[in-house]
Amino acid sequence: MKREDIDRIIAELGELKCRTLKEVEEARVRFLGKKGEVTALFDEFHDVSKEMKKEFGRSLNELKKTVQAKIDELRSSVEVEEASAGSGTDLTMPGDEFGLGSRHPVSIVRQEIVEIFRKFGYDVAEGPEIEDDYHVFEALNFPDNHPARDMQDTFFVSTGHPNPLLLRTHTSSVQVRTMEKMDVPIRVVCPGRVFRNEAISARAHCIFHQIEGLYIDEGVTFADLRQAILLFAREMFGPETEIRMRPSYFPFTEPSAEVDVSCNICHGKGCNICKGTGWLEILGCGMVDPNVLEASGIDSKKYSGFAFGMGLERIAMLKWRVNDLRHYFENDLRFLKEFEAAPEV
Repeated sequence: MKREDIDRIIAELGELKCRTLKEVEEARVRFLGKKGEVTALFDEFHDVSKEMKKEFGRSLNELKKTVQAKIDELRSSVEVEEASAGSGTDLTMPGDEFGLGSRHPVSIVRQEIVEIFRKFGYDVAEGPEIEDDYHVFEALNFPDNHPARDMQDTFFVSTGHPNPLLLRTHTSSVQVRTMEKMDVPIRVVCPGRVFRNEAISARAHCIFHQIEGLYIDEGVTFADLRQAILLFAREMFGPETEIRMRPSYFPFTEPSAEVDVSCNICHGKGCNICKGTGWLEILGCGMVDPNVLEASGIDSKKYSGFAFGMGLERIAMLKWRVNDLRHYFENDLRFLKEFEAAPEV
C-alpha cells in the first residue's frame, strides 16, 4: 500500500463522469464493492508499519468518504437529468403562471357592511353554525307548530330529545347568545353562514349568508330603527337612496317590517331589475319582541331594542347584478375574476 495509490484514486474521482444510473452503480462497485479499489486498500492496511498506521488510517477513512460523496453526487445529478428528459420539462425554466381569482363577492359585501356598521358603533358577534333548538327557535318566540321547525325546512343533526341540534337557519341565534352574555346597552352585527332545506336554483340555495343587527338600550324606538336602516342604505347604495318600510311578521319582532330601497339602476323609474316598481327588497326588521328580551334575562319594561337581517348574496346580487345564486358556490375563477376591481374597504 502506497500513498500514490490514494492520490491516484482521488485524481480519477475528479475526472469521473456518469451519464446513466447504471454507470453510477458500476463506479460504486469499482471503488467500494467487495473487490473495489478502496476496499483493497483497506485489506492491505494490516501490512502497514505501526508507525504509519495512524496516518494511513486517517487517509483511508477520508478517501472512503470522498468516494461515497462523489457517487451520491453523480447519482443525484443523473436522476434529475433523467426525470427532466422523461417528462419533457426543462426544470431550469420558470414555472407556469398560476391562475388566481380574487376576493369572493360575498366576502366583499360582508366586509363592506361590517365596516359601515362599525362606523355607527356596532361590534361584531359570531356564534356556532351547529346550534340547538332553544337558541334558533324557542328563545326567539317561535311557536311549537311553526313551519320552520319541520324537517322539510330545517336540517336537524339530532332529534328525539327536548333540545335537538340543527344547522342554524338564521344568525338570530347569535343575537340570543349575545343577549345572554353581554350587558345592556348592546349594539352588534352578526354575520355568518346559515342553512335551510331549499331546492337549489338560480334564486335559492340550501346554503347562504346573513348579517343581522341588534340594538338594545333604554328608549329605543321604531324611529331609531328607520334612521339606522336609512343611513346604512345610503352608505351602501349611494347618498340619493331612499327606503320604504312595509308591514310584515316575524316571530321575534313586533312590529315588523320589510325594507325596500329605491332601485339604484333606474333611480325609481322602473327597470327589469326592480320589475318596473322602482324598489328593491333588501332586508327584514322590527322591534325586538318583549318575550325575546325576557327569555334572555333582559327587563322588557326597562329596555327596548330593534333587530334587522339581510342576505349577503341578495345584497351582492343587487350590487353587481348577478342573475344566478349558484355562481357564488361554484368557485369558477372566471366568475371570481370579475371582482378583481372591487374596491378595498
